[in-house]
Amino acid sequence: MSFFLEHAGKQVVPLWYDGEDCNLNPNNIFEVIHAADGTVAHHAQSASVADAQAAVDAAQAAFSTWSATSVPERRAVLLKVADLLTERADVLGVMQARETSSAPSYGSYLAKVASANIREVASQITTACTGSLPPDQSTTIMVTKQAIGPVLIISPWNSPTVLGPRSIAAALAAGCTVVLKASELCPQTYRMLCQVFADAGLPRGVLNQIVVKRDDAPSVTEAIISHPAIRKVEFIGSAAVGSLVAQSCARHLTPILLELGGKAPAIVCRDANLAKAAATCAFGAFVHHGQICMSTERIIVVQEVSEEFSKLLKKEVNEKWYHGAGSAATTAFANKAHALLDEALRDGAEYLAGENTYIDEAKTSLRPTIVTKLARDSRLRDLESFGPSATLYVVEDEDEALRVANDSAYGLSGAIWTSDVMKGLALSKKLECGMVHVNAGTMADFPTMAIQGVKGSGWGSNNGVYGIEEFLVTKSVTLQG
Repeated sequence: MSFFLEHAGKQVVPLWYDGEDCNLNPNNIFEVIHAADGTVAHHAQSASVADAQAAVDAAQAAFSTWSATSVPERRAVLLKVADLLTERADVLGVMQARETSSAPSYGSYLAKVASANIREVASQITTACTGSLPPDQSTTIMVTKQAIGPVLIISPWNSPTVLGPRSIAAALAAGCTVVLKASELCPQTYRMLCQVFADAGLPRGVLNQIVVKRDDAPSVTEAIISHPAIRKVEFIGSAAVGSLVAQSCARHLTPILLELGGKAPAIVCRDANLAKAAATCAFGAFVHHGQICMSTERIIVVQEVSEEFSKLLKKEVNEKWYHGAGSAATTAFANKAHALLDEALRDGAEYLAGENTYIDEAKTSLRPTIVTKLARDSRLRDLESFGPSATLYVVEDEDEALRVANDSAYGLSGAIWTSDVMKGLALSKKLECGMVHVNAGTMADFPTMAIQGVKGSGWGSNNGVYGIEEFLVTKSVTLQG
């Protein structure tokens, strides 16, 4: 299942808004590259400012009807979306792999995760949208909740089969209509995801997709944010780009939900299950070539058990990860990750496992690597690498472990390994992350939990009832006789 239009022998992903694939503009088509072998996967139409405005107009026109639909109607559509995501998971995984060089099983797995997340969203619509009756002796007060309006969702390339549907579903559950600015690296994956929503019965104009080539993205994004119909923006991606989008929103007083990068720490206490911690930390650092915002980038172990833990971690890396962890989505991403570790090595860092080498001809796949003895001023210390690597820190005790973990501009996800659950809970309160997992990896995710960051990892929440609430506004109404 794919959705292309043909032009001059090329398969082109069209823009899709108001329920239709839009006619192609041959002068504004770009290549989508399969980085793992350097071939052209297909082409995609890049949106102009006029296209973007037309997509917003479609969302605005559909808002009055969609926002007035009943909760059971919205729930039924979302439950059908969940069913279709499960049915089409393998096909979606193959397309995600074709566009971003991920493992097909990874995209398929994430589509099923999205299905579970959307079922939770569907179950929480009534709770999220229910208002209250605050008491007053002289006046009847009703505090109601309403959809904020048409919204812009800017969704990334690294996990499209879960991050796209999750964001879209929360907005739709609240009664909002959506303009989706899909990543230019995986436009067909997102087009297939939009079709899932359409096939589930979503009316035309409620969801609209545009794609923009990188050079035109600033002007097109600004045109959407400045459109008076757009009432909120959600951005998932890097802190650098998120900051630029947030500045645009600030100019127009448009609220924004940000889920940005991280430098996730995993603290290994003296009483931890060291073998399980080592295995989980390696998985968290390397899976999907380290291209996950919650990847384990910093492993902080108490000195008393550091020698044993280091041996276990090295063994885990050499035995299970030596031959690779997939490919980067672009050669530029691989080169950036490689350069960061190379620079750290020149500044005095040492390899504990791996050697940061390219292991494929296309130079998109790096040998999974653990470095230690990182210099205090190394850029790797607090710059998200988005590659298959992690840094090992040895500290005197758990207090120092917290200081090292919190010495970061980021605060998305963290992990604590200890056999003392109460100690884990106590440490979790002091760890400056929006999500803390005791005896689990930094990437742990459950449909009912809130996904959010603190500090430079953004603000606002995703998942379940927390995600729906992001797209609602309260209105107070008083009644006097």
